[in-house]
Amino acid sequence: MNPAPSVIVFTVLSGMGFGYLAMLGFGLVPVAGWAAFFGWGLGYGLAVAGLVASTFHLGNPQRALLAFTQWRTSWLSREGWAAVLTLVLLAPQALSDWLVLDWWRGFGCLGAVMCFVTVGCTSMIYAQIKAVPRWNHWIVPVQFLWAALTGGLVLAGAGLVPAAASALLAALLVLGWRIGDGRFAAVGATLGSATGLGAIGSVAVFEQPHTGGNYLLREMIYVVGRKHAERLRKIGLLAVGFVPAAALLFLPPLLAVPVAALSHLAGMAAARWLFFAEAEHVVGLYYGQR
Repeated sequence: MNPAPSVIVFTVLSGMGFGYLAMLGFGLVPVAGWAAFFGWGLGYGLAVAGLVASTFHLGNPQRALLAFTQWRTSWLSREGWAAVLTLVLLAPQALSDWLVLDWWRGFGCLGAVMCFVTVGCTSMIYAQIKAVPRWNHWIVPVQFLWAALTGGLVLAGAGLVPAAASALLAALLVLGWRIGDGRFAAVGATLGSATGLGAIGSVAVFEQPHTGGNYLLREMIYVVGRKHAERLRKIGLLAVGFVPAAALLFLPPLLAVPVAALSHLAGMAAARWLFFAEAEHVVGLYYGQR
């Protein structure tokens, strides 16, 4: 799949933003006054910036509101509703923390749960696509949810817990790559099954369907070189796992959190780029690309 920058920014920023909002909603980050203003502002800023970035991948961004009407069948629509509900539920808690009103924390806790519901809906946009075997697996929602949790813990403060979460996220990335590398073969998709002609013999491409480019070739058939993929995997593992864990354990807290957070964002950007670039759509079989 074509790794569109807008979707990468969306999944990386919104994941970390909703993860941090969940930490604030549950009260795991004790903030009050102006510290709360900037803390909640950071969480809302990351989440909203990611959601806004996602609209740039739409063919007609001005019609984004129409997506909310398809909640019965579309995970994208469900994600939109979940995101709006989450941000609304967390608003009273953010106001209470900022103005030190000591309101009941129920809305904050419910909003924190909805943060992960929102991220889960985001993951299902991809995990439910059977035409992309690498995505159509339980490991995808697990990775999205754990990445959001890890991002939130990293922003919440230094210590053993966020360091361990970062190390586990790196392990989940490795597991996802191992599973994903064999998914296309595991589902048994071939040119014969794609055309429905496999029962009568071996099927091969005689001639390309057309002589010019089209949307499918541009968006659905993207080939990343093995060397580039291996290099980005190493960068992602170091930036997501080793650097944040080391920073959170050994650097002073005031320095550890920004270093770990920036490293996490960079590592997740590399991992998300690979998430799309390595995704093989079965339509490529028609063009002899798989």
